[in-house]
Amino acid sequence: MSMQEERPVADPPLWRAVPRWWRSHVIREIDHQAVVERVREDDGWSPRYAFMILMSAGIAVLGLLLSSPAVVIGAMLISPLMGPIVGLGFALATVDSREIRRTMSTLAAGALIAVLFTAFIVLLSPLQTVTSEIAARTRPNLFDLMVALFSALAGAYAMIRGKAGTIVGVAIATALMPPLATVGFGVATLNATVAGGAFLLFFTNFVTIALAAGIMARLYGFGRALSPRQSWMQTVFIGAIFVALAVPLGLSLSQIAWESNAAREARDVIRREFADDARISQLDLDFDAKPLSVTASVLTSRYERNATARASRILSDMMGRPVALDIEQIRVGEGTDTENAQLLAAQTARREVQGQVDRLTDRLALIAGVDPDAVTVDTARKRAVVRARPLPETGLAAYRVLEQRASAMAPGWTIEIEPPVLPLPELALDDDGAPASAEALDLALWAAQRIGLPIDLAVRGDEHDPLVKPFADRGVDARLVRGASTDRAVLRWRVAD
Repeated sequence: MSMQEERPVADPPLWRAVPRWWRSHVIREIDHQAVVERVREDDGWSPRYAFMILMSAGIAVLGLLLSSPAVVIGAMLISPLMGPIVGLGFALATVDSREIRRTMSTLAAGALIAVLFTAFIVLLSPLQTVTSEIAARTRPNLFDLMVALFSALAGAYAMIRGKAGTIVGVAIATALMPPLATVGFGVATLNATVAGGAFLLFFTNFVTIALAAGIMARLYGFGRALSPRQSWMQTVFIGAIFVALAVPLGLSLSQIAWESNAAREARDVIRREFADDARISQLDLDFDAKPLSVTASVLTSRYERNATARASRILSDMMGRPVALDIEQIRVGEGTDTENAQLLAAQTARREVQGQVDRLTDRLALIAGVDPDAVTVDTARKRAVVRARPLPETGLAAYRVLEQRASAMAPGWTIEIEPPVLPLPELALDDDGAPASAEALDLALWAAQRIGLPIDLAVRGDEHDPLVKPFADRGVDARLVRGASTDRAVLRWRVAD
């Protein structure tokens, strides 16, 4: 009988050996039930969750208004939003529709409470300007998506491996609450740009964390066994979402990179127009202006004629768009100390006035619900005028209150908010035919002066000269007409004779 030669058993291919090793050495060590219980403890609605949402949102919005990074980080540390988002990722991995609905409702309720609470705080706050901390969360880009992805992978790994302390670092990295607080700021100040940009940042972080957590959960053996077709469809779906997020964020990153490069080019071009000892002390670029606005202050020992014109032409060619350049040349050197001091004082005063005008314009535009371009400012007379946008269910008295508040925020300025053409108040008359209510009369006079239209005073009878006199004293074109059925004067706008 012949002996058959023993053939060595071939090693399995690497693409089969690695998954087998992963299942036998890594997944087997995971206590799946304990991990799921830890996730479920933090992903549902509870009084503690609601309280921590309010506290985190309040701290976040105050940190944003004060432009304090330390306070904002404090809000990140106590934010409970990571719980339901990671829970949603595990629910997606296990295809648990009930848990998906529960975590989504918890997250939506928490986000809504945070936005409303922060909006309420902003409405009560005297500080309503866009700080650097707020502005930093209004332009998400591709890097934000990558930060959220890496943070989510780290957070899910920490949760699965029982290292939950790492979640603190993940919460700081992804920064879920500050974007929501910025959305609340945008809602309170009716700034759609701020609210929209901040919500995109929150949405990016939220979706990325949930999907990345789901991927990690599947990788560590959580969830049902899927057929190859289901796994393929799931992979395509997740990839499509990441691409859909990456495209606009990539475009935003490209725009930010272009603006940074444009600022560097502007500095280099302006610097080359002056001597080697010259120094640029200030450079500001307004990319929203048309043409692009560039303002620079240069400390130089020698005045350079036509430097602005030359640099403007070069910058326009380099950037491919018109550039409006304004260079302030400040002389420095021997024998010019007195002159420099005067120039610096004048330029500093001018910048302070311009800054005050810009802040006033932004506030009035916000109050009136219009673009800043719609605000007319007379710096010499310290007078600002804006026509308010019509608001639903708002009468003339509300617009007058808005004007009074705007005037209180700008001492020394004359603020005029022109209201829409709304119904005038009726005037009760005394026995002599004069207005009996000073408040209603003042409102009618204010509206007539702001809108500039003549008024008809509909009364019963002819003897009402005391009614016309207050209008005549204020320069308002008002005339008596018959037509009132009561002893009250009915005021109407005289649009056309």
